[in-house]
Amino acid sequence: MAQRFGGKFSPDSSSSAAGSKAPPIRSAPKRARGAARVNLLYLAPVPLVFTAFGQGAVGMALDLVAAAVLVSGVFMLSEGLKAEAAYDARKVARRPALPRKIIAAVMAGFGVVLAAYSPETGGIGAPIIYGAIALALHIVSFGLDPLRNKNVEGIDTFQQDRVARVIDEAEEQLERMGSAIAGAGDRGIERRVEGFQATARHMCRTVEEDPRDLTAARKFLVVYLKGAADATVKFADLYSKRRDPEAKASYLALLDDLEANFAAKTETLMISDRTSLDVEIEVLRDRLQREGVRMD
Repeated sequence: MAQRFGGKFSPDSSSSAAGSKAPPIRSAPKRARGAARVNLLYLAPVPLVFTAFGQGAVGMALDLVAAAVLVSGVFMLSEGLKAEAAYDARKVARRPALPRKIIAAVMAGFGVVLAAYSPETGGIGAPIIYGAIALALHIVSFGLDPLRNKNVEGIDTFQQDRVARVIDEAEEQLERMGSAIAGAGDRGIERRVEGFQATARHMCRTVEEDPRDLTAARKFLVVYLKGAADATVKFADLYSKRRDPEAKASYLALLDDLEANFAAKTETLMISDRTSLDVEIEVLRDRLQREGVRMD
């Protein structure tokens, strides 16, 4: 779908960009690597559906099961790529609990074995070889799941789990906002929402880096984001039916207020972190001096 170009001197730029600040970080998670190839893989099992009905009962069942396994494997791969993209986007992350990409590779190999097996010949050697090749090519093309935790050394596991749950809920609300506003059909408002999403995600990353900030930021990431998502859904539904300029102005003003509050709170969290670091350094310095170690 074509999108209208927008910029400083574009029509309607004042309403969509006014008061909007440059995003402090990327405005949205990067698209999962290999997503386009995954969509093409959904077409691979289609021939099995047609060939299944030209065989006997056993051959038909094998082809249909093979098609189902391959489709399920592609879906598992898609979920694995999403989990990997979320892992890469975060500075502090735990490895996915379920190795979806590895499971998808095994399902692809097993599906090829079923598709290549012929009840008439009964030979299993060639299908196994084909399945092994499919599994290997799958891993080469899409790689393995992240198998190690990232930057979690010294972080309380219970606290990190609490942070992960809040961040996941915040991301769901942000995705809900993006999906809803896309239905409004106004590219300027979409860009404005993307700016707010960037500011909210900046707070998410700040809390991830120091889970101690969760208590101070919890209301923003849970209550305020849910309210913002609800307001976005209602506005998008109204604006898609009737281009009400007053509703648009009110919604943009709400985004301005929310973004300013999120940015200010994030800055407060970062200042608090720096203050805590300075205090720890001073305490350490005093202890070293009492032990006779001079810090010149």
